[in-house]
Amino acid sequence: MNPPPKLAAAFAGKTVMVLGHTGFKGSWLVAWLNRLGARIAGVAIDVPTQPSHFEALGIAGRMDDRRLDIRDGKQLAALVAEVRPHFVFHLAAQALVRKSYRSPLETFEVNTLGIANVLEALRLAAHPCAAVMITSDKCYDNVEWLWGYRETDRLGGKDPYSGSKGAAELVIRSYFASYFSAVDSPVRIAVGRAGNVIGGGDWAEDRIVPDCIRAWAGGSPVEIRNPSATRPWQHVLEPLSGYLWLAARLAADSGLGGEPFNFGPAAAEDRSVSDVIEALAGYWPGASYAVNPPPGAVSEAGLLKLNCDKAAARLAWKPTLDFAETIEFTGDWYRGYYLEPSTAASRSLQQIERYESLGRERGVVWAG
Repeated sequence: MNPPPKLAAAFAGKTVMVLGHTGFKGSWLVAWLNRLGARIAGVAIDVPTQPSHFEALGIAGRMDDRRLDIRDGKQLAALVAEVRPHFVFHLAAQALVRKSYRSPLETFEVNTLGIANVLEALRLAAHPCAAVMITSDKCYDNVEWLWGYRETDRLGGKDPYSGSKGAAELVIRSYFASYFSAVDSPVRIAVGRAGNVIGGGDWAEDRIVPDCIRAWAGGSPVEIRNPSATRPWQHVLEPLSGYLWLAARLAADSGLGGEPFNFGPAAAEDRSVSDVIEALAGYWPGASYAVNPPPGAVSEAGLLKLNCDKAAARLAWKPTLDFAETIEFTGDWYRGYYLEPSTAASRSLQQIERYESLGRERGVVWAG
């Protein structure tokens, strides 16, 4: 099955730099870009987990796979000048709230200084490039109201992770206004915000789906901290479709420069942690869970929602999957992996192809 023609037209034969390509979201993005015919340059400090979706894909030999710490601005600038990418997707981050409490300085260095280094490298290179800076839904100052946050709402955060993402947004805004805002700027930047992404191949610590899979694979009940916490859960391919389409549009339309966009599921698809666990358990015989908040647990938001009207209005983007399909994609991938690990790469490709097919059937803009 051929890839979506609009995305293939944007990325086939183009050099695409993916920062954070060995991580969960980055590895799925690399797999999709490879299918679209892009020349991929990946930049990461290491492979962050074992097992690893990136390693399971076996894709390192089909791309330029580099190891570099984005906190090293000089090396990063030299690499961007060498590669001269047509597109950049920045996903390299310290992405865990609980770890941010243990390592706040590292979190700010990677998430805030790191994104400044990426933008400075683009400023110095000054070659034509469309760059999507991926931050997080947690960049918003979350007061847990019932309606979704819009891109114009206040940034901030009470924990180091959220604070680092809010600060990163201010860095992006200042670089855009100072260096990339002219209509004829060769560098165009935009921002993607998403969160609570699930899907096969995530083995990060302190995330509900990997925690479930690790426990159930070992024959144990999973211990959860807050079963009533509600999130806009979405499959990893959903925000990636938004990032890809935003980059394609950004390259053609300077009017999108500097703009942030939320990518998330429909408001009706928000679910609690217990909803996710109970749905996922249907794909794992004997699965169970127990509520066990650890002593001295750090503060975590109970409610977080995004408003994605701007992505719908400006990009004509909309989510493709409903909650049941999100769980199906996720549960099937993990169950298949633990039954036959060697099929992980083909399973990921099959899910990308099925997602594209559903997008065509449902009339989403990037799939047309």
